[in-house]
Amino acid sequence: MCGIVGIYSNKDISKELYYSLYSMQHRGQESCGIAVVDNEKINYKKDMGLVSDVFKEKDLAELKGNMGIGHVRYSTAGGSYMANCQPLVGSCRKRKLALAHNGNLVNANYLRDMLEEDGYMFQANSDTEVILYILARYYKGDIVESLKITMDYIKGAYSLVIMGEDELVAVRDPQGFRPLILGKKDEKFIFASEDCAIDIIGGEVIRDVEPGEIIVIKNGEMKSYFYSENYKTVKRSCIFEHIYFARNDATIDNVNVYNFRIKCGEILAKDDKVKADIVVPVPDSGWAGAIGYSNASGLPVSEGLVKNRYVGRTFIKPTQEEREIGVKIKLNPLSSVVKGKSLILVDDSVVRGTTSKAIVKSLKDAGASEIHLRITSPPVKYSCYYGIDTPNRSKLIASQNDVEGIKEYIGCDSLEFLEIEGMLEATGQKSKFCKACFDGDYPVKKIDREELLSC
Repeated sequence: MCGIVGIYSNKDISKELYYSLYSMQHRGQESCGIAVVDNEKINYKKDMGLVSDVFKEKDLAELKGNMGIGHVRYSTAGGSYMANCQPLVGSCRKRKLALAHNGNLVNANYLRDMLEEDGYMFQANSDTEVILYILARYYKGDIVESLKITMDYIKGAYSLVIMGEDELVAVRDPQGFRPLILGKKDEKFIFASEDCAIDIIGGEVIRDVEPGEIIVIKNGEMKSYFYSENYKTVKRSCIFEHIYFARNDATIDNVNVYNFRIKCGEILAKDDKVKADIVVPVPDSGWAGAIGYSNASGLPVSEGLVKNRYVGRTFIKPTQEEREIGVKIKLNPLSSVVKGKSLILVDDSVVRGTTSKAIVKSLKDAGASEIHLRITSPPVKYSCYYGIDTPNRSKLIASQNDVEGIKEYIGCDSLEFLEIEGMLEATGQKSKFCKACFDGDYPVKKIDREELLSC
């Protein structure tokens, strides 16, 4: 999962790019980058680390320009190292291009093979470089037409911001897996993965970029195109964005994340017969679900876990060892709150199970008498190929265990998950989400080489 931003303005925008990326730091903590256009020259800086560590006042002063794009990254396709930092910058037919990508292609390896056979040399191993090379291969002066051809080739999840010397382009894949939002402030156009990146610079959210849409900003004007006028698709935005990745203040495809999480907690509490004293959320994305559970059950919600605000997300760290260390230093139980109490512990999801196991152990060590774990999403049973870091199904605890087996591993006294039907009910829009990680129904299948060569 990554965060992207693009800004077109008539004023210098490097600081606004910085603040927008800073607001989306939750979407990726491994690397970040900014590219800007200055007198038809693209300048950029990118590096491993957090936005506040990579960019200092001096760096932003040197990145002058009235159009730019930015990226925060955590790795799904491609490893966590410098060569895979974005934006990627290249040139084709004497024109510079910069590109930032959120998502994952399902046919990147086959496209890479095809390009290498044609003599292309790759500097890194991310699927973003594949997109840039396909785009460059078919670019003949018209960015929209070359993007339409590129979209014929690339399959899977991609929200893109692309910058030439005189135009800013935003693209969303035909299923709309990953979010991309259009905003505006005076004469300024803004594209971002979440509302917060627009809000922080005083912009107004206008709408979501539609699946299959190509938006071009040039000479201060916006024009919208579609990948294919004859292409029929059903929007399949990722439900996990609402469950875990997005901030509470995000609204993605007309579904407010906070209201969704509240509703999930309320639905989960219905018909739950367990006796308990308090509801304890797992910070931060478990808070809204815990409030919903408290509203429906009548049990008080208490802060039984204190979060170290200087520690990042444990799920999106690149290695299991880092995740386990992160849990230990991230959350500390409040013994005075939980001691001798029966807890309803509310979390948004269980992926590998290691985080939940460590939290339950710490609460029991702090004196909790019982821990009833309630998860405001279904069991994650299947790998995601569209941008969530679960490529190996064997690492998903729910793919190898039933609920009772998960309970035994985690060490809680009882365990309940929200059913898929309840999760969809909470959205208010039952037919528009990708939920393949829960039910194995993949909207875009992995593509074999024969299919690729027939493109």
